[in-house]
Amino acid sequence: MRSFTMFTVRRVALMIVSLYILVTVAFILVAVVPADPARTIAGPYATPAQLRAVRQQLGLNRPLLDRYFSYIGDLFQGNLGKSIYSNTTVTSLLAKYFPSTAELVILSIIVAAVLGLAFGAVSAYWHRGWQDKASSGTVSILQSLPDFILGVVLLYIFFSLAHLLPGPEGQLSISTVPPPPHSGAALLDSLIDGDWSAFGSAVTHAILPVLTLALVISAVFARVSRAAMREAFDSDQTKFARACGLSEWRVFRYALLTSRTPIMTYGAILFALGFGGTAIVETIFNWNGASQWAVGAMLTDDYTSVLGFVLVVGVITLATYFVLDLATAALDPRIRAGVH
Repeated sequence: MRSFTMFTVRRVALMIVSLYILVTVAFILVAVVPADPARTIAGPYATPAQLRAVRQQLGLNRPLLDRYFSYIGDLFQGNLGKSIYSNTTVTSLLAKYFPSTAELVILSIIVAAVLGLAFGAVSAYWHRGWQDKASSGTVSILQSLPDFILGVVLLYIFFSLAHLLPGPEGQLSISTVPPPPHSGAALLDSLIDGDWSAFGSAVTHAILPVLTLALVISAVFARVSRAAMREAFDSDQTKFARACGLSEWRVFRYALLTSRTPIMTYGAILFALGFGGTAIVETIFNWNGASQWAVGAMLTDDYTSVLGFVLVVGVITLATYFVLDLATAALDPRIRAGVH
């Protein structure tokens, strides 16, 4: 118990330091990008006097160090600043767009884990058999397909040709009345509100974007689970279990439990990466999520919105790794004891 407590304290301290480094690096990178929000706002025909006025209004004429310490002070108060275009707080914009991205990422990870574990388990159990070759071939194809190509292909097949699923309308049909924004995610909001018509529309609109991300991500789950479970099936413990007459189902369960740490690790990494890597899929399907919004902010030099997005994604990533460290330490005493 004491070793786990010390492990947790060390991880909390590391997370605080990492968060400070993240804020500093993100601020510097955004500040030194050769973009001029004042020029974008004032327009290409603005006079030097007008540009100076806009820069002064935005605080861009202040020294970089002064702006940095001011931003750090605002962060301690929970203030991420305001969008330089809409004059809306970045916090409210993130609260508006992030639930949609979170819904997309979570659903995609769940579907990807199920598909990836199935592919990996089949390959590991029937090693070098036709099942292994078929599963590995499918995984290789999925791994080589970019998500934007896969998304367009799925739209063409299921929307344009088969007319089975809706097109890139967003999270709901154009004719569907949106439910009250309890969380900001259409699927969850319609479920909370008991609006089954909106819920059905949200489910059908989520299938293709979720499937696009899940199929690409599932290849990683499949590779990791195949390697880990293959090692477990070849271990002396598995051979002993079979010699004792245990059923193949119990042997399979033991192999899956033995492989849980690397699968959890890659699952957490993919989950964290998902929040910053869904921009293309969100754009293709008009999902109107945080990544799509952040790309728009980049194109318009809205540096406060970009910085807020980077920080929130960074915090989610650090928090995910922190939870992963605690989970793996709880499962494996050697990790919390510092034994490698």
